[in-house]
Amino acid sequence: MRNVATQYGISGTTAKGIAASVEQGVVEGALGPGAALPPVRRLADELGVSPGTVGAAYKELRQRGIVVTRGRGGTVVASAPAVASRRPPKVPAGLRDLAGGHPDHRLLPGHLPSARVTPAARSHRATPRLARLEETVREWLRPDGVPVDHVTFAHGALDLIARLLSVELRPGDAVAMEDPGYHHLLDLVTALGLRAVPVAVDDEGVRPDALRAALRVGVRALVCSPRAQNPYGGCFSAERRTALVDLLRKEPDVLVVENDHASAVADAPLHTLTGGGLTRWVHVRTVSKFLGPDLRWAAAACDPVTLARHDGRLLVTSGWVSHLLQEAVHKLLTDDGTSALVNRARQAYTQRREALIEELRTRGIAGHGDSGMNVWVPVRDESAVVNGLRTHGWWVAAGARFRLSSPPGLRISTAGLEPGEAARLASDFTTVLGESEATYGG
Repeated sequence: MRNVATQYGISGTTAKGIAASVEQGVVEGALGPGAALPPVRRLADELGVSPGTVGAAYKELRQRGIVVTRGRGGTVVASAPAVASRRPPKVPAGLRDLAGGHPDHRLLPGHLPSARVTPAARSHRATPRLARLEETVREWLRPDGVPVDHVTFAHGALDLIARLLSVELRPGDAVAMEDPGYHHLLDLVTALGLRAVPVAVDDEGVRPDALRAALRVGVRALVCSPRAQNPYGGCFSAERRTALVDLLRKEPDVLVVENDHASAVADAPLHTLTGGGLTRWVHVRTVSKFLGPDLRWAAAACDPVTLARHDGRLLVTSGWVSHLLQEAVHKLLTDDGTSALVNRARQAYTQRREALIEELRTRGIAGHGDSGMNVWVPVRDESAVVNGLRTHGWWVAAGARFRLSSPPGLRISTAGLEPGEAARLASDFTTVLGESEATYGG
């Protein structure tokens, strides 16, 4: 961390003024992610105000997701502050992009079906969901053991999760988050002013011992992936699902958010937590991984209280999900040609992921990815390996943006990695690791 007291002049004589000054520094880029703010008492002395005034300013900034407090580490600018947009670094020209996490465009439908909405369906607030799409969603979820008495729609998984967390929780509340986990979800929790409690994962998903520890510190919600966990690739086994449900049944006030983002192309059975008799739960699915990232639509099944709270907040904000979008999604989900394409995509993603894991394994390198589109590779020095692979023409994601307290690693997106390329990547990876060990003494 760097001391910014002399590099950016925080000003103000009131809590509101001090908070506004810090926010301006973040917006302008003078205070970047991870930048340390001065200790409360020192800044109070510099500004001639009481420590309580500075403390109140820092509290407001925390609640708005601009800064985070790290105990003895002090108060620092959040990794993705809510007043600034964090975009992934631009892929340098000539590099093979394995960092984005996007589906292979060649395995997505080539065009969207035309959609017409009848005049009777234009009373969107009275009928926010198309009945035929609701029924299709129930048919989609029911065979996997997800209760389907109450379903709703949203503008994507992040939209739904953000709405639920903002309704259910208050700034400062704790949320159990997978570690390593999906970086946009980690950023979202910070932006809402919530506190992320890391829950370690393995090849079977959330570890029961880690969840038990999080529940003991009073988390109000758990956000997890039952399969294709991003970035680790874990998927719940039947035994793991039972162990987690046994813990969560004892905490009826904890909202369980199950994000089945890859669903149709995860190539793993769903062992859902939602059919285990939990009190508060929601299972959410999107179609972006197999119908297209531009289809900003999600379906969710949930308990009746969660449904009412979600739809109540949706009603007073965007109101409904576009019926034209719903019609397009319905046509794609019920189209035989699209279903065949999705099946091919699932097989291709499995082959590509497994090919890389096997090539790494034969070279003595552990890779994790039991399902989904990513492979997580533990390394000692993320920057050294990322930069080393860059010299060989590969662009992969450093694990730092996916981690809270877990050990370092890299995420390699394999959706577009042809099996024939896996051997070359694994060979280059081995070379880079050897160079890294030589540099740092083995």
